[in-house]
Amino acid sequence: MLFNQKKRIQYLGFDDIWFSTIGILLLSFATSYLFNDSLFQQPTVAMLITWLVSLFFTICNWLFMRYIMIQLRIRFPNMNDTFKRIGILFVFLLTSVLLIDIIGNIFLLNIAGDNYNPMRRFRVVLPIVIISVMVQAIYEAIYYFLKLKKSIREEEQTKQMIVQAQLDALKNQAQPHFFFNSLNTLRDIIDQNTKEDAKDFVGKLSDMYRFILESGKVNLIPLDEEISFAKAYLHIQKERFGENLRIQWNVSDSNADALVVPMSLQLLLENAIKHNIVSRSKPLHVNIKSENNSIVVENKIQLKTSQLPSTKMGLKNIEQRYQLISDKSPVIKNDGETFYVSLPLLQLSDQKFHHADTHN
Repeated sequence: MLFNQKKRIQYLGFDDIWFSTIGILLLSFATSYLFNDSLFQQPTVAMLITWLVSLFFTICNWLFMRYIMIQLRIRFPNMNDTFKRIGILFVFLLTSVLLIDIIGNIFLLNIAGDNYNPMRRFRVVLPIVIISVMVQAIYEAIYYFLKLKKSIREEEQTKQMIVQAQLDALKNQAQPHFFFNSLNTLRDIIDQNTKEDAKDFVGKLSDMYRFILESGKVNLIPLDEEISFAKAYLHIQKERFGENLRIQWNVSDSNADALVVPMSLQLLLENAIKHNIVSRSKPLHVNIKSENNSIVVENKIQLKTSQLPSTKMGLKNIEQRYQLISDKSPVIKNDGETFYVSLPLLQLSDQKFHHADTHN
C-alpha cells in the first residue's frame, strides 16, 4: 500500500507520499536537535550518525502508525466510528513508540557499551509521543474533512435525485392532463366542425406531442421555445374558435433566452380557454406580456355555466415544479373580474440543485 497511489488515496483521503517524506525528514532533524543539545558542537560524522539514528526511529514510528491507521480505517470506515478508531489508534501509538524506543535503544546501547535507562528515555519518549499524536491528528483531520465533504456531496446528490423524481412525476402528470383536455377539444370539433377540421386537428396535435416528448426530458426550457409551443397550441384553438379567441402578445425579445417550466405557458392558456366562455357575443381576450422579469397571462373572467370534467392539475402542477426547481413561485391573482398568473423567468443560477439534464 506504500507504493500504491490509488490505495493511499482510498484509505488516507489524499496521496501522502510527499507529506510522509517531508514529515519524516523534518521530525528526524527536530528530534535530533531537541534530544541532543550539543548536536551542532559534535564532529560532522557524529552529528550525521545522531541524525541517522533519529531518522531510523522516525521512519519506524511513522510507517508503523501509518499502517495501523490504514488498517483501522479499513475496519472502521464510517464517520460514526471516528472516536473508536482514534481511541484504538492512540493506544497503538503509545505502545509502538515505547516498544520501538526500548528495542531500538537496547540494540544501539549494547553496541555502544551502555545500559538502557528507563527514566532518561522517558523524558525523550514523551515529546515523541506528543509529536506523533500531532502527526496523526493531521492525518485524521484531513481524513475527517474529506469524509465529511463526501458525505455532504452524497446527501446533496440524494436530495437532487429526490427532487428529480418529484419533477419527473409532475411532468408525467402534465402530459396526461394535456391529452385529457385535447380529447375534449377534439370531441367539440367533431360535434361542431367538419371531418377535415378534425383530421387537421389530429395532425397538428401529433406535432405538438412530439414537442411534449422532447421537452419531457428537461426541467427548464428557453422562453422562446415555450412560446413557439404555446402559439402552435393557440393555432389549433383558433381554428376552432376563430375571432372569438383574441390573443394579444407583448413579450420582449430580450427575455427569449430566459428559462421557464416546460408546458407552463400552454397550460395557462389551456385553462383560460377551458373555463371561460369563448363566443361571438363574449369573445375571450387573453393578454400575454413581459412584466418584472416574468411572463404574465391574464384574461377577463367569464366562466362557463357548465364546466367540462377537470383533472385540477394545471396551476398546482406549475406551482409545484417551480417550487422544486427554484425559490421563485408563480403569482396568481383573481379579483373576480380578471384572472392573472405571472410565471417567473429563471436563469440556470436560480436552480436549487444542478440538474444534469437541464436544457439551455
